[in-house]
Amino acid sequence: MENETKKVLEVRGLSKQYKKGVYASQNVTFDVHEGEIFALIGPNGAGKTTTIRMISTLLKATEGDAVVDGHSILTEPEKVRRAITYLPDEAGAYKTMTGTGYLEFMAGIYAETKEQAAEFVKRGSEISELGDRLKDKIGSYSRGMIRKLLLARAMMPKPSLAILDEPTSGLDIINALDIRRMIKQLASQGMSFLLSSHNMLEIEYVSDRVGIIAKGHLLEVGTPAELKEKYGTRNLEEVFEKVVTQQ
Repeated sequence: MENETKKVLEVRGLSKQYKKGVYASQNVTFDVHEGEIFALIGPNGAGKTTTIRMISTLLKATEGDAVVDGHSILTEPEKVRRAITYLPDEAGAYKTMTGTGYLEFMAGIYAETKEQAAEFVKRGSEISELGDRLKDKIGSYSRGMIRKLLLARAMMPKPSLAILDEPTSGLDIINALDIRRMIKQLASQGMSFLLSSHNMLEIEYVSDRVGIIAKGHLLEVGTPAELKEKYGTRNLEEVFEKVVTQQ
């Protein structure tokens, strides 16, 4: 990322303390630039989800702050929510609705006018790449199709920052590749992404920069190439292993 690109997300000393001396995440600091795909990776219980939920305003930070598109998660949470979309791993859709009906329903929540809602649905339909299957009930969709629909729903309002937790979890190779290409294409159009995934191959393929978190602390930030060179490894999995075990 070029230094002159706009910072869509600025995380500064973000911490969540559940009881005295026990932190789920502590003093986490990083930036995400416009059009950048930034991945936050770490072992289970490392503090990834806690950090993401604080940035998404679902959890209140104990210390520090995060600024999304110029708005603080502490003092302007409503404005932050309007600037982001958050797609958790466990997200689902209404199986009795058609794909188009679901996009129309969600556009009615996001949009401020009927014209804007129609624009969102048109964009969501294109992003989903589901074509005529949008006329069918979601109950007839495969897991991959549902994930594409959910991603389209998250992207159709053109958020400043899209936060995706395990975006391709449980998908076959073809559907996972489709989702990754979708994310890269949207980033090339200026959308910014904060991803969390356990799939290191996916992270290495899709991410511009990576942050490695363990035991609540952000230990490394860099491009996949920079991190592989620094640790003398062949892939990101080996970087991850070295960083986490050294810590």
